[in-house]
Amino acid sequence: MQIETGALLKNILYPSDLRNLAESDLEEVCKELRQFIIDVVSVHGGHFAASLGVVELTVALHYALNTPYDQIVFDVGHQAYGHKILTGRRDQFHTNRLLGGLSGFPKRSESEYDAFGVGHSSTSISAALGMAVASAYKGETDRQHVAIIGDGALTGGMAFEALNHAGIEKSNLLVILNDNCMSIDPNVGALKEYLTSITTSKSYNKFRDELVSVLAKISKNGPNAYGWAKKLEQSIKGTLLKNANLFESLNFRYFGPVDGHDVNKLAKTLEDLKHINGPKLLHVVTVKGKGYALAEKDQTKWHAPGLFDKITGEIKKTVYDKPQPPKYQDVFGHTLVELAESNPQIMGITPAMPSGSSMNIMMKAMPDRAFDVGIAEQHAVTFSAGLATQGIVPFCNIYSSFMQRAYDQVIHDVALQNLNVVFCLDRAGLVGADGPTHHGAYDIAFMRCIPNMTIAAPMNEEELRNMMYTAQLENMGPFVIRYPRGNGVMPDWKRQFKALPVGKGRKLVDGEEVAILSIGHIGNEVSKAIVNLNTEAIYPAHYDIRYVKPIDEDLLHEVFKKFSKIITVEDGVLPGGFGSAVIEFMANNNYSAQVVRLGIPDEIVEHGEQAELWSICNYDAQGIQDACKKLATIQTTHNQVG
Repeated sequence: MQIETGALLKNILYPSDLRNLAESDLEEVCKELRQFIIDVVSVHGGHFAASLGVVELTVALHYALNTPYDQIVFDVGHQAYGHKILTGRRDQFHTNRLLGGLSGFPKRSESEYDAFGVGHSSTSISAALGMAVASAYKGETDRQHVAIIGDGALTGGMAFEALNHAGIEKSNLLVILNDNCMSIDPNVGALKEYLTSITTSKSYNKFRDELVSVLAKISKNGPNAYGWAKKLEQSIKGTLLKNANLFESLNFRYFGPVDGHDVNKLAKTLEDLKHINGPKLLHVVTVKGKGYALAEKDQTKWHAPGLFDKITGEIKKTVYDKPQPPKYQDVFGHTLVELAESNPQIMGITPAMPSGSSMNIMMKAMPDRAFDVGIAEQHAVTFSAGLATQGIVPFCNIYSSFMQRAYDQVIHDVALQNLNVVFCLDRAGLVGADGPTHHGAYDIAFMRCIPNMTIAAPMNEEELRNMMYTAQLENMGPFVIRYPRGNGVMPDWKRQFKALPVGKGRKLVDGEEVAILSIGHIGNEVSKAIVNLNTEAIYPAHYDIRYVKPIDEDLLHEVFKKFSKIITVEDGVLPGGFGSAVIEFMANNNYSAQVVRLGIPDEIVEHGEQAELWSICNYDAQGIQDACKKLATIQTTHNQVG
C-alpha cells in the first residue's frame, strides 16, 4: 500500500529542512506528521498512542534546537516515531519493528540523531546529564542536552537519583516532563496526584505564562539580575502553590505547565530556555493518542493495537475456525485469581504492567489484594519481600527483561532471607518485534547462580497452572516461573490443579542414539522436530526438564547412562544457562558425552518475529532437526569407519 506524504512533510528529510520553514508552517507539519504515523502504523503495526501525543513537542524540539549537535534523549522511546520520521528515516519507517528494518526504539547505531539507545524506563535524565557533564568538560558551552520523560517513567527511582545529582551540577540540562497521566496503563501513586495539583492551579498557571520569556531576557543582563529574578520567582511560586515545588527543591528551574499541543508556544519556550543556564525542567501537558479520537478515549488499548482500519478504528484480528490456545499471560492472570480464591494469603504485585501481564484480572476481582506499584521494579521486589515476612505469598509478576533492574533486591532482600516470593517472569526468551531491549534472554543464567532459588519453566499452559499451584503450597523460598510472550499450545487449558514435585522432570518420548533435553515452551519445537525426524528413521528421546534449579539429577543420570549424544534446547542465553547446568552435572559426575547446546548465542539478537528469531538462532524445529541429524550422521559415519 502506498502511503501518501503531506506537501510539507515530503520535503523534510532532516531537521535542517524543518528549520528552513516559517513558524506559521509548523501546525501544518504537525498535522501531516500525525497523519503519516496513523497511516503507516495502521498498515504495518507498532506502538501508536505515545507518538501521537508528542507530535508537537517533537516538531518544536527539532525546530528550536540544532540537532544532532544538540542532543535529545527519549525515555523508553516508544514515543519517538515522529523523531525517526523527521531524522532521515521517513522512507524506511514502514520497516519499523520488522526483521532487518528500523528498530521500534531509538538506537545509536541506527542514526546520529538517536543520542542514546533506550527501551526501559527512567534512564533519560541520567544519560542526558552524563552527556551534559561531558560537554561542559570539553568546553561545548553552547550545546543543549534534553531528556524527555513521561510522568509514568518519573515514578522510577533512577529518575529521582538523576534529578538529585543534576541539581548540584551546573550543566546545561533540560528535562521535559511529558505529563499525560499514562504509561501503558494509567499512572498510579502520590506523584500523579502532585502533578495534577500543579496543572490545576489556575493562579500559578496565569503567572507562569509570562515567566519563561522574562527570565530569558533577564539572564542576558548578567548574574546579578538573574539572581534577583530567581529569588522573586521562587517567592511567587511558593505563594501560589500550596506546597513547595518538588523540582525547585532539587535546584531545578521549573517552568510550566504548558500546553503540549501548541507547537508555536513550545518552539518559543524552547528557544527562550536555551538562554537560561543550569538544570531546568519544563512541564508539558499532553494527551496520549492526540489526534485519533479512539486512541484518546482508550489509551491503554491503543498503546500498541496491531493493525487496524484507520477510518473505522476496527482492530484487525485473525479469524480462526477452531478454538485457539490462550496467551500465557492470560493463563497466569486467571490462575492467580483461582488460587487466591482458595488461599487468602496470596497477593499480586506488578510494576506498572497490569494489562501487559494480565494482573489487571486480579486487580478487578480482588482490588485489595493486587497492587500496581508504578514503574519501580526494585520497589516491587522488596515490597514483595516485606509481604512475605508477614506470611503473605506474593506473586511478583515482572517481565523478564525488567527483572534485570531489580537483581540486587532479588539477592539481598529475598534470597538471603529465603523468603517465599513467587517471581512470575513474563516475556521470557526472545520476545519478537520489541527487540534486544525487551528480550528475556538472561533470567535463567542470572537466577541460577543465586542460592535458595527454585527456577521452573512450563512447556504448556497446564504446566504453568501447576507450577503456580506448587509455588504456593508451602514455604518454598524464592520461586521463579518463567514463560514466554504469546500463545501456548492448549485450547483446553483449564485442568484440575496438581503439584509438580520440585526438581523433577519428565520423559516425554523414549528413543535411541540421541536424547533431547528441553526446558519450557520451546520444548514444543522439539516435539515438532521429533515427528519429522521419525519419518527419516531417526528416533531421539525427549525429556522435559521442568526445573533448571534444582535440576532433576535422577533423570540426568538416566540420560547420561543411556545416551552419548545429547542436545539441550532453551529459549535463553547459552552462557550460564540450562545447557551449562547439564554440562556441569556431566563434569561433576564424571560422565562423557557429546553435548550440543541450542539457545540464544552470546551476542545481541535484533528484532523480528519470534519464529524468525528462533530460526536465526537455530533452535526452532528445523534447527533442532538439523542438529539431531548431524549427531546421528556422525554416529553413522563412525560406525562405517569402524
